[in-house]
Amino acid sequence: MKIEDLGYNSFFEESRNQLGLSDFPVARIISEHKGAYKVKDVDGEYLAKITGKQIFEAKSREDYPAVGDWVAITRLDNDHAVIQGALERSTVIKRKHGDKNRSGEKDKVQIIAANIDVAFVVESLDRDYSLNRFERYIAIAENGGVKPAIILNKVDLIPKEELDERLLQLESRLAGIDVILTSTVSDEGLDELKRYIAKGKTYCFLGSSGVGKSSLINKLLGSEAAKTGKISSYSDRGKHTTTSRQMYIIDNGGIVIDNPGIREVGMTDSGGVDTVFDEIADLSGKCKFSDCTHTREPGCAVIKAVESGELDEAQYANYMDLKNEADYYEMDDYEKREKDRQFGKFMKKAKKELKDYGNKY
Repeated sequence: MKIEDLGYNSFFEESRNQLGLSDFPVARIISEHKGAYKVKDVDGEYLAKITGKQIFEAKSREDYPAVGDWVAITRLDNDHAVIQGALERSTVIKRKHGDKNRSGEKDKVQIIAANIDVAFVVESLDRDYSLNRFERYIAIAENGGVKPAIILNKVDLIPKEELDERLLQLESRLAGIDVILTSTVSDEGLDELKRYIAKGKTYCFLGSSGVGKSSLINKLLGSEAAKTGKISSYSDRGKHTTTSRQMYIIDNGGIVIDNPGIREVGMTDSGGVDTVFDEIADLSGKCKFSDCTHTREPGCAVIKAVESGELDEAQYANYMDLKNEADYYEMDDYEKREKDRQFGKFMKKAKKELKDYGNKY
């Protein structure tokens, strides 16, 4: 095995030199554990920890290494290493969330995976299939510079007519995105999926719990290496769920990352939204006002397209939700407090008017 087989290239080598880490060997983070990481290089795998200096200098969770990152290490023995520093990320998939970080405070951003070439957005056809969810996942992939692709899993569970209808919906809402149809029961589409995955490239599987991400990876690996944990059938959330992020190398040399199911995918930037909704972005240039919010302004080309039926109303609604979410995240703390204060005043006034109306009549 060569280091390039793990995804290393000139981009990371340049970063290594610029950071003054050229005297250290490099390894890739393949999993994250409480207080430690599993890293892999051409010689083996090591349990590694970051230095106290890195912990001290980290301003947020984004500053900590994540699965997929390249790091410079010092090997302590055949099983342990110290991470001296992380190289610059070429791409990153991240989401806004409200989980608490190591200091007990709420982190704004969680890194899902780093240095990804393609993000497979997986949905199963027997449960909570959603075009809106596809757009949300694809937006966070595009925002991080990652190419998205769609996997429609468990195609054996619905009639062909219904499948054809879903494919037409995808073509209408997400034209140009590659779609792969799979089933781990009948093995349909698995050969196509294997051919899609290239040696030395990294692929991240994204989706809700129970859609079959780990089962697909196990099929690619030809083993049950991708560990899953059972989840309640009462919640109708599938039979298994991945419990941690993990990187694997399949037989053809492709690199795949399994992820736990994600219930909520919060937007951190509006760039990916505009890329996914390129039709709306193009229409925005025809609006009367350059700062049009596409809600109530006269001369809004987006609203006009919705009213005429040229633009799908559900797609417009999802765009507005994601755009507002991303715009809110990008505000500084003062702007957020002011927006929340104005909304509070509006609600207080509305309640008072409603109460006065009730007293009057």
